[in-house]
Amino acid sequence: MNIEDIQKFLDNKTSSQQSHVMISFKKRNMICGLFVKGHRDYNDLKSKNFWRIVPQSQFTAYEKTGDIQLAKIFSGSEFSRLSIAKTAAE
Repeated sequence: MNIEDIQKFLDNKTSSQQSHVMISFKKRNMICGLFVKGHRDYNDLKSKNFWRIVPQSQFTAYEKTGDIQLAKIFSGSEFSRLSIAKTAAE
């Protein structure tokens, strides 16, 4: 996916309550993740189509600590589809 499509999805479909997103990839298994929008390198990464995402396995720890080290960086060019997760447990 390109930067504009990903940003449009984040602007229109996610909320300030940090909606969990199902991310389908071209060559790997789907994950449930949380896009980290407030970090200082967000705009720099976005300009290169890279996205900092907290995987489902780290949701609890991230919500408690806000530790950015729990997130991983993914290339948006590897995304095939984004959708809102019904619950964080998906």
